Amino acid sequence: MRRLLAPQTTRIGRPDGPAQPDAIGIEHLDGSPADLARDLTELLGSEQVLHRLSDLVRYASDASPYRLLPQIVVRPRDAADVAALLDYCRRTGRHTTLRSGGTSLNGQSQSDDILIDVRHNWNGMTVENDGARLRARPGTILSHANAVLARYGRRLGPDPASADVATIGGVVANNAGGMRCRLSRNAYHCVSGITFVLPSGTTIHTEAADAESEFRKAEPELADGLLTLRAEILADEELVERIKHKYTIRNTTGYALNAFLDGETPLEIFRRLLVGSEGTLAFMAEVVIDTLPNPGTTTVTWISTESIDAAAHLVPALVGLGAEAVELMMAPALTEAAKAFPGAPSYWRTFDPKAAALLVEFRGEADALDGAERSVKELLADTTLLHPIEFTRDEQLIEFNWRVREGLLGIVGHLRPEGSAVVNEDVCFPPARIAEGAHDLQQLLGKHGFLPGVAGHAAYGNLHFTLTPMLSEETDKERYGAFMSDLVDLIIGKYDGSLKAEHGTGRNMAPFVEREWGAKATDIMWRLKRLADPHGVLGPDVILTIDEDIHLKHFKSTPKIEQAANLCIECGFCEAACPSRNVTTTPRQRIALRREMARQPEDSPVLAQLQAEYEYDGIETCAADGTCAIPCPLQINTGDLIKGFRRAESTAARERAGLAAAKHWGRIERLARLAMSGVDGIQSHIGVKVLTELTDAARFVAGSDLIPSVPGPMPHPAPAHLPQTERESARAVYFPACINRIFGRDPDKPTTPSLPEAFVSLSARAGMPLWIPDDVRGLCCSTPWASKGLVEGHRWMAEAVCDALWRWSDHGSLPVVVDAASRTHGLLDDVAEHVDDARRDQMNAMRIRDSITWCRDLLPLLSVNRKLETVALHPTCSTTHLGLNRDLKAVASFLADTTVVPVGTTCCGTAGDRGLLHPELVVSATRDEKAGLDASPAQAYLSANRTCEMGLRQATGQPYESFVFLLEELTRSS
Repeated sequence: MRRLLAPQTTRIGRPDGPAQPDAIGIEHLDGSPADLARDLTELLGSEQVLHRLSDLVRYASDASPYRLLPQIVVRPRDAADVAALLDYCRRTGRHTTLRSGGTSLNGQSQSDDILIDVRHNWNGMTVENDGARLRARPGTILSHANAVLARYGRRLGPDPASADVATIGGVVANNAGGMRCRLSRNAYHCVSGITFVLPSGTTIHTEAADAESEFRKAEPELADGLLTLRAEILADEELVERIKHKYTIRNTTGYALNAFLDGETPLEIFRRLLVGSEGTLAFMAEVVIDTLPNPGTTTVTWISTESIDAAAHLVPALVGLGAEAVELMMAPALTEAAKAFPGAPSYWRTFDPKAAALLVEFRGEADALDGAERSVKELLADTTLLHPIEFTRDEQLIEFNWRVREGLLGIVGHLRPEGSAVVNEDVCFPPARIAEGAHDLQQLLGKHGFLPGVAGHAAYGNLHFTLTPMLSEETDKERYGAFMSDLVDLIIGKYDGSLKAEHGTGRNMAPFVEREWGAKATDIMWRLKRLADPHGVLGPDVILTIDEDIHLKHFKSTPKIEQAANLCIECGFCEAACPSRNVTTTPRQRIALRREMARQPEDSPVLAQLQAEYEYDGIETCAADGTCAIPCPLQINTGDLIKGFRRAESTAARERAGLAAAKHWGRIERLARLAMSGVDGIQSHIGVKVLTELTDAARFVAGSDLIPSVPGPMPHPAPAHLPQTERESARAVYFPACINRIFGRDPDKPTTPSLPEAFVSLSARAGMPLWIPDDVRGLCCSTPWASKGLVEGHRWMAEAVCDALWRWSDHGSLPVVVDAASRTHGLLDDVAEHVDDARRDQMNAMRIRDSITWCRDLLPLLSVNRKLETVALHPTCSTTHLGLNRDLKAVASFLADTTVVPVGTTCCGTAGDRGLLHPELVVSATRDEKAGLDASPAQAYLSANRTCEMGLRQATGQPYESFVFLLEELTRSS
């Protein structure tokens, strides 16, 4: 029986277009093989095993151009679980691959057998020695680690562009670099300790006093074999010199053979070998990393020159002056960047195609930066520049400049032909020959019909470029293969460089390891692999392979899907920001699942199964908050995709109900306040448990996407009456959001003042009185209808609120202030898109402000009677979209000596009523935030949106409220 007003899941259909040859076959309809799922469930428990069809499909794709369908996905909880898994693989002849952030570019995180998720249960870190060392689990996000270390004035050496989603485990496993990562700062040189699990199940903590003896005792064949390999290498002077030479520049091709020169004991050798081993020698359960000083001040400038040669000529001198980063970009890329990035220098548009530019960064104390800027200007005195250099120390401008540099991937993603793949390559030349290498690389790209866009880390001779072949077509696959063959000839034959400088070998370069290293060194690598992993359990065909064409196999197709997400390159940058990342799917996975639907024929049972599973995984648990668009290099808002599906699923009955709700919203407000009064009474006399049980029963009958839950204490009801105000003296119209007209204060707080009362009093105190129109009840920003895909109700309410705002503001004469950030966001970014042209002009003419900015402007007119020591702050998805977080922090700093935003804070997942319909979404979104709050309690918990505050209360147990309450309280006259 279909539940009341339930959506029709098949109505999302499949995207237009032909089925694809790489569509998942019907043999996978039931997901994992039953015996495999049974075995691993018995071994690890049902919560740690993902075996449905959708689970396999969403883990099949990563940031590489390849796609392998795992047989099953597992989420081990600890090293003991991993040891049991590896033992199972040995006994059954299976193999496994490790995957964490899924941002690896060369196929090293994919498996056609057992895939181990090293992110889900593997977050956590400890700062040691006052920040000098970091002890971290492999699922810890790199930028989160750096945010914690920043409190100590420290940072990690590697700084890849994917730092906001890449994990410590992946960074160490790939020996990743980045813009500022010198050779002496990479993971190989900074990792001082590792806890690892060998394929045999042996677990070693390298920092333990008896670690060396335990290693020799538990793994005598491996220990002796490592010493034998070391002796062979040291006895071969030519091989020793080859190894030394290979590490004078960036190099992540093959295993880190310099470990045999730098380590003397078996364990010291093996610890070093694990860095850059891409999960093929052992599982790293924990790493200890020596950190670097993090100077607090930065200065940045662009140096624009007539040619690559002129730019490259400056690089050694800039490095000699102490530049932290020297990034090379070619004129064609900058010309496109000028079009893509509002605010980019206009002179980039007129660059000659032969021109080039350097983005140069210095870090240090102010006096040192003054000297560096003077020295750079002196260095450039005799250089012909296309534009005068302009140093900046402004944080926002610096961030913008780096966003342009890192945005090249997004530019290529926008420009690529529909259906084409995105293949990111990274090579290294001797730094002194970077200009020559860049010319040769551009010519090679042009020869094979690829865009000649080249950029990279000039200080290290490390260049990057992106290919966009149609890998679903045989002719383009051959073109890509021919290019790769010529690339190897160029990099190795002419320059003796590195085929992979910082991205790891993966499947992409595995066939060419011997070409780069030579037979003797490659033989050492094979013997090492067999010593550590004699049964071939870990990462087959990653780093080493006997298949010379492995780099040309298992390409993923990119079928056309809905326009909102069609450009997605599956890089995964969105995943760390997604509220549902810990409970169902991420934006990348939602898109990957949709693409699999597009690969399937119309009548496919696989398609029907994917659609059915997508309803909860993809649609119901999407907050549709749009924060995924912020880290996305192509600004894809997967929430728009999901809203489209909700519209498609909406039945006539749902549309009628939505329109009726919009037209009678005032009555619904009154009923909702009455219901909240009942809830308040029940929970205060009987307890919240009864309410939870009642709503759970109703949800079972009517559906969890229709009836809200009561997962914990609910707020008081809002007062029935709004405060009295006057129009004549008002400095702004105050539009109290409907959520603040329904939901009152936290149950542990007094019922008064209400938010409208506090806001009106505060503004009057500052000499900026507000006016609340008499007819605000019954009006809303229209966001609830938009998020649910209810078209008619959305349009009706958008028109109604537009007309009211225009009338209240006296045709735009008075500004309008809104007291909930999500509602401000809806009014500013959504309403105008769903009304006629005349109303759109009215919306654009009005000045709509959020209470955050309004209150920031009140601060000079107020004085606090006392300050708190610490407040915890939750910036919402809407404050982030609207650029209000800086203002929100300014208000918090006015109220407290210390403002804490826990590391890992993202959108809370409440999304209006979405968090009440699916409280598990809020728990998922706030998992990291709650851990931070538990570790550092505060005196007050502040945010800027009532439903978000309710969700945060349920998930963290802390009484989050609007910042307005504390601001009003602390500015009362004493």
